[in-house]
Amino acid sequence: QVQLVESGGGLVQAGGSLRLSCEVFGSIFSINRMNWYRQVSGLQRDFVATITSGGSTIYANSVKGRFTISRDNAKNTVYLQMDSLKPEDTAVYYCNADLLRYGNSGYLENDDYWGQGTQVTVSS
Repeated sequence: QVQLVESGGGLVQAGGSLRLSCEVFGSIFSINRMNWYRQVSGLQRDFVATITSGGSTIYANSVKGRFTISRDNAKNTVYLQMDSLKPEDTAVYYCNADLLRYGNSGYLENDDYWGQGTQVTVSS
């Protein structure tokens, strides 16, 4: 079916940069909005950034000016460029895709999918 595969997490010092990628695999018709969220263990999952199919973006205030979300529609991939990283950015980062696919009925269905998460750790 549909699978979101993330990559690019790791350990970085404060002030450094990382680039996350998330590719959508499977039989899909189109991808609408693609999003990044993050979660610290024991806390709720928080919104980070979103991008529409047309390229419009919105960011959480905590990352505005430091993170950049982008997408390659031909590759069904969304990216998150994270610069000027801070220790408080440490979390598991999840990508999320709102997409259209053909269901078992043969009709287009709107579904929401999540990646498995990738750990980002920023040391002080």
